Amino acid sequence: MDSPLPDIEWRIADAPVPYEEAVATMEARAAAVLAGEAHELVWLLEHPPIYTAGTSADPADLLDPRFPVHKTGRGGKYTYHGPGQRIGYVVLDLGRRGRDVRTYVHALENWVIAALSRIGIAAYPVPDRIGIWTRDGGEEAKIGAIGVRVRKWVTLHGFSVNIAPDLAHFGGIVPCGLPDYPVTSVAKLGKTADFATFDAALALHTGPFIESLGQAR
Repeated sequence: MDSPLPDIEWRIADAPVPYEEAVATMEARAAAVLAGEAHELVWLLEHPPIYTAGTSADPADLLDPRFPVHKTGRGGKYTYHGPGQRIGYVVLDLGRRGRDVRTYVHALENWVIAALSRIGIAAYPVPDRIGIWTRDGGEEAKIGAIGVRVRKWVTLHGFSVNIAPDLAHFGGIVPCGLPDYPVTSVAKLGKTADFATFDAALALHTGPFIESLGQAR
């Protein structure tokens, strides 16, 4: 798929990428963006099964470490990554796009929500719970997570969306520290469950996402 915006590289991995390898690649790109030596990046991928612990992770939320556990510099608590989940690592220079982290997080949420709407899922944010939410039957459930880090106004990490993962794998943690809410997926909701469809929906809304951050200088 070609990049939706000419000045931002749009990269799609064709096989699962080990977490540590992905983070090293992302951080190298962030340093290059800061130095003015590389384009900004949207990198869509998936990981082998892992749990990641954000900067506010509570050890009590790690219930059953059946997969490797990685500490990470992003905000948030424990989350699961694995096959069937679309990860979006977003490396943008907020130094020329508004310098507003709160606006950036809301823009990420709205971008994912718009893409999910394209495939028939009514998702929404919740003010006191960062992430992407929807209704699964009669209850509220989380379908996507947001976890970001900003270093010298360059963004790292990004979002994850449950397309068709094994939802039982979330059972080893309290996802995002929220024990009272289940997780769901595009597949569980009975919608088209493939990466290509979701990636295309994201691409259609990349322009509005970038524009919402403020005018580049």
